[in-house]
Amino acid sequence: MDDGVVGVGRDEKAKSIYMVSDGTGWTAEHSVNAALGQFEHCLVDRGCAVNTHLFNGVDDMDRLIEIVKQAAKEGALLLYTLADPSMAEATKKACELWGVPSNDILRPTIEAIASHIGVAPSGIPRSSPSRKGQLTEDYFRRIEAIDFTIKQDDGAQPQNLNRAHIVLVGVSRTGKTPLSIYLAQKGYKVANVPIVMGVNLPKSLFEIDQDKIFGLTINPVVLQAIRKARAKTLGFHGQKSNYAEMEHVRGELDHANQIFSQHPIWPVIEVTGKAIEETAAVVVRIFHDRKQKCAMPRISKRVAPIRVYDYLSEMVNTHVEYQKIFARDF
Repeated sequence: MDDGVVGVGRDEKAKSIYMVSDGTGWTAEHSVNAALGQFEHCLVDRGCAVNTHLFNGVDDMDRLIEIVKQAAKEGALLLYTLADPSMAEATKKACELWGVPSNDILRPTIEAIASHIGVAPSGIPRSSPSRKGQLTEDYFRRIEAIDFTIKQDDGAQPQNLNRAHIVLVGVSRTGKTPLSIYLAQKGYKVANVPIVMGVNLPKSLFEIDQDKIFGLTINPVVLQAIRKARAKTLGFHGQKSNYAEMEHVRGELDHANQIFSQHPIWPVIEVTGKAIEETAAVVVRIFHDRKQKCAMPRISKRVAPIRVYDYLSEMVNTHVEYQKIFARDF
């Protein structure tokens, strides 16, 4: 199958989910991944393993029917984002004919927006040459950045750290992943690396340009609360684990601060109480200032929760300011 396969699991007993798109498949893939997040408690221990398959660029009926037939053979659920109403309707009918459970991810939202603004949708896929205004280079740059960032999540593929524009480092639940995705949507290739006691950071982290590395830290009380909620969501509540114990939380943060103090060139950002947009704006501003060789203060070598570049919050305190920062070229 050469349609771009993305897997949550590769278990022959697993349930299959087919995602069909007439474009890049980004909307379908991320919608499904967001939904699967509600089943992490089951997916983690393989109690309900799922295989996901992405079919993008589907723009003709023959290929669509072949995918539906394959879904029927595999007993898969078929989810689709097809802008062309005729293609979407054909998919629905074909799934009914071959007994494939299906759902249109895009249509309810399109219809709700059309009803709200009183304008009919174009029904033209974003990737279609006939669409007014061709997809820009910036669009493809953002798609590439998102794809890269997803593949580099949580320390994956450390050999690619040199390809990242920005590398985020911090203990678990400091917001590395959502911040990475937010920055990727702005066109930045982001990798994030977890700091875990007893586990060495990848060697490649210290071989890349150190100016692109940013540390994240957080108040221990807030971090403990976040971890408790996370453990409960994953079904670990009541089980023996020091993951959310205050002593362990403080120990991890102290360990992270020791690493930060050993690398004072890394800006360390306190994320407690900050929206993703605020933290992202600080990261981007430092990124551009460094790229332009502007002199910026470095963090001190103290081992403690560190607040740096807080004065930027006063400079970046409106939606307009965020837009000005993210509009800068890199």
